Amino acid sequence: MAEPLKNIYDHEFVERLAAVLDQHAPNGINQASFIASVFADGWEDLELKARMRRISESMRASLPDDYLKALPIVRDAASAFAGYMSMFFPDFVEQYGMDHWQPSVDALHWMTRFGSSEFAVRPFLIADPKRMVAEMFTWTNDENEHVRRLASEGCRPLLPWGMNLPVFQNDPLPLMPILEALRDDESEYVRRSVANNLNDIAKDHPKLVLKTAKAWLGESPAVDKLVKHACRTLLKNGDAKAMRLFGFRDPGAVKLEVFELTNESVPLGGDLEFTFQLCSDSPLGKLRLEYRLDFARPHGRGATKVFKISESESKLLERSVQRRHSFIDRSTRKHYVGEHKLTLIVNGVAKESLRFDVVN
Repeated sequence: MAEPLKNIYDHEFVERLAAVLDQHAPNGINQASFIASVFADGWEDLELKARMRRISESMRASLPDDYLKALPIVRDAASAFAGYMSMFFPDFVEQYGMDHWQPSVDALHWMTRFGSSEFAVRPFLIADPKRMVAEMFTWTNDENEHVRRLASEGCRPLLPWGMNLPVFQNDPLPLMPILEALRDDESEYVRRSVANNLNDIAKDHPKLVLKTAKAWLGESPAVDKLVKHACRTLLKNGDAKAMRLFGFRDPGAVKLEVFELTNESVPLGGDLEFTFQLCSDSPLGKLRLEYRLDFARPHGRGATKVFKISESESKLLERSVQRRHSFIDRSTRKHYVGEHKLTLIVNGVAKESLRFDVVN
């Protein structure tokens, strides 16, 4: 079993952090007190983000009371660390820097080079969206790809594990100049963030994203890839306009000739096997094949998930497919006995459903 990410913050890591803070603080810090504060009661029960917060709180207690004197120490120390494990530095700014706007925003701009500030910028966006969006637009021209990515990733309306931004869920138009500026960025890392931002927007404003996708398609292979990724939720939801935009044929002319389960009863930890055959009077063309599973859950509360089978184009008049789905428990999904339903989806349209049981 993989080691939990939160365990990166072991004694060796925290001792190193204490030494780095001590090095950059003009009068040093009480390293023993800082370490004791981090590992105080309750540490073992804290998850990853809560441990980051404990570390930023411990830094605040160990550094000068004046935030503007503490901030340069934190900025300097941040450059000695990298990756997600250093995101407690931006968290320090998020927690204690809201009353010192420009120095704090400048610090987040700097710190994102070492550990992303994507979560920490969000309270600033909520407090003054117009000012912060203007600031982030200037970051789209930064020479550092991590800063350019922050311009897009930080303002995602629905950033996973981050606070939502209702102001942009309601009106995403202020974000569009940022996304426009970064759509053909030289870094795929940045372009993928633009796609993720647009995918967030599509959940509340599909027409805007479809309009944008139509305008951007054909600019370059890289932008086309971005646009396709940006529309993934629309495609997964079977949005007809998105399907047509990407060349998927009308599924009404595609007939489902065969749809069978190899086994109508599946043991927990076993596999469901199914086959189907599609045919058409004309070449099948471009097809996106998926299946939806309606899972049994305790107390009758169901859960549904769509799984992709394939996306391809064919000149043939028929196609046969075999598929297997595992019912082994995973960290993200636990299975239960009871009746389940399998639905075949062709280009966003549900064709037919079959029921089966998962048993002990």
